[in-house]
Amino acid sequence: MKVSYNWLREFVDITTSPEEVAARLALTGTNIASIEKGAHGAVIDAEITSNRPDCLGMIGIAREAAAAYRLPLKTISAKPAESAATKASDAISVKIEAPDLCGRFTARVIRGVKVQPSPQWLKDRLEAAGTASINNVVDISNYVMLETGHPLHTFDYDLVRNHSIVVRRAKAGEKIRTLDGIERTLDPSICTVCDGDGSRSVGIGGIMGGGETEISFSTKSVLIECAWFDPIAIRRAARSLRLHTEASMRFGRGADPETADLASRRAAELILQLAGGELFSGVVDLYPGKRVPKKITLTRRELLRIMGADVPDKDIEAILSSLGFAPVRSDQNGGSINSLLAAWECTQPSWRAEVEREIDLIEEVARVYGLSHFPPRLPAARLGAARLPHYEAEMRLRERLIGLGYHEILTIPHVAEDRNELFRPAETSPAKLSNPLSEEASVLKSTGAVTMAGAIEWNLNHGQRNARLFEIGSHYRFVKGKPVETRILTVGATGAVRAQALYDAPRDYGFADLKGDLDAIGALSGGLRWEQGGPDWLNPLRRGAISLGKESGPSLGYAGQLGKRAAEKFKFRQDVFLAEIELGPLYCMYYGVKNSRRYEPLPRFPGVERDFSLFLADGVTFAQVQQIIWSLAIPEVASIEAADLFRGKNVPAGKFSLLVRVVFQSREATLTESQINEFSSRIVAALEQNLGATLRAS
Repeated sequence: MKVSYNWLREFVDITTSPEEVAARLALTGTNIASIEKGAHGAVIDAEITSNRPDCLGMIGIAREAAAAYRLPLKTISAKPAESAATKASDAISVKIEAPDLCGRFTARVIRGVKVQPSPQWLKDRLEAAGTASINNVVDISNYVMLETGHPLHTFDYDLVRNHSIVVRRAKAGEKIRTLDGIERTLDPSICTVCDGDGSRSVGIGGIMGGGETEISFSTKSVLIECAWFDPIAIRRAARSLRLHTEASMRFGRGADPETADLASRRAAELILQLAGGELFSGVVDLYPGKRVPKKITLTRRELLRIMGADVPDKDIEAILSSLGFAPVRSDQNGGSINSLLAAWECTQPSWRAEVEREIDLIEEVARVYGLSHFPPRLPAARLGAARLPHYEAEMRLRERLIGLGYHEILTIPHVAEDRNELFRPAETSPAKLSNPLSEEASVLKSTGAVTMAGAIEWNLNHGQRNARLFEIGSHYRFVKGKPVETRILTVGATGAVRAQALYDAPRDYGFADLKGDLDAIGALSGGLRWEQGGPDWLNPLRRGAISLGKESGPSLGYAGQLGKRAAEKFKFRQDVFLAEIELGPLYCMYYGVKNSRRYEPLPRFPGVERDFSLFLADGVTFAQVQQIIWSLAIPEVASIEAADLFRGKNVPAGKFSLLVRVVFQSREATLTESQINEFSSRIVAALEQNLGATLRAS
């Protein structure tokens, strides 16, 4: 909401600078994005939250400023001159067939208008608010919307068939050409404004008018429509039509139905001033959704309990009066000032439908009075603190990831459906949101990969080429028709793993780095087992399926390089690596490993390393080599590691060279050369027999 400082001063006698006004509004809860100074004076850009539709008009912002400065608010008193010759009810008929969608509809008629360009002051006001000028009649409707916060629409009265309006649900497949020149298809959840016998739609209720009755320079008579539409229906319609307008934003957040008549009178008054004409007497006003004002009681006892400090009577009453709540002392000690038993009965104003409880009134008093007046202290805890399940395992996991150089991120689980489909397993169904925030957040993520890829995309687009990230969260799926939420760890990395140094060349992050880091994580739970496989969106040459334990352990997830198709979707120009691991089995095994851990003294006798340089056929994995060596059950084998891998010169076609380092160590005696040679011979023989390995000549 762009707030013109000069326009604001027409409602409140503010003498401070625009910067001070913006600061005061910010302290009372209105977020200020910026202050711009241009040809039309200072303009304050206020970011209005969805629960404050009353602040989407100058009067609402002025009310906030009046409460903050304890100044009177100048209201609009629109009293357009009416002609007694013709009544509005004789000139136009209105019928509401969908009162659940349209709770109020007012109509006024002006004939003999002269549509022409707007005067300069009106153009300047609209330009300051970011709205383009069209003609005087249309500009007035936009001006009144910005002033009162209530949208309205003007029709060419002579183009309305039978001078009759019918408000109804749209028919399935019904079409309308809106003011932007686009033909749109409606469905029965959308409210439409029709003319004649109701067969032709001339507007989408609360969103945009139709092109058939558009105001033009040939218009002679104007029908002013100012209505109120159901917020939920408007939000759904705007989303389904992909048509978001200034009107739909205000109606979708909950405009004030009581302001409809005021806005209609104000528009009629300005049209008479700027376009001339004759206003028919009276108004057609159908109001099936009228509500009785709600009474809310505020007590000092509850204010003290919530805020921990008192507010004087005069400030409570001044703040609530300025905001329109009309407080009246209702306790038995009405004459006692600042009584601990003081209570006020307040009337909920029509423009503050979200204020329904006593706690809401306390919030209003506190924010305007100033949160700095309340001491910063924590309330007494009623329940003892308790750690969450798997707290210890998760903390160890987090510590290890941070130690490996990863940064933790937190993303929202709402994602775009097309991106989710890139990663979703075929045997699952997506968890679609029935009321999504936007088209880019219409489903819950089926895997952590979609949000991790998005986080890496954001970093790369903002110049951060090197990123190592992790997230502990959940993914959401429907499996065989049942909803399943799974706790997962997602890891993502891209860019350089080592920068240029004096003696080291730079090196980019690779699949081996990801595998090594995940093995370090798996060591917390007894180790991981790697196998060929993984989802199709990973590069088939650089991916692996991950399981827990050496044999027959549960499947945990996958890791690998993002494949070409998915990388192109995100427009990645460098390799990106992703991994996802289920945390439930990992945590359970962590506690098993921890509980089975026993103290063992360090060996008294030294270990001996032996390197085996092997030629292996393409497709053989280090996991296979490791498994065969372990299967020999040589108790003196302490560890098995892959030290180096080489392809190229002097390596036979279809093979690669792998350097395997085995550490032998005994707790009983120093190993002799003959023992080590025996162990080595058994290892080489087993590898030759099972994998066709050959020792590489030195």
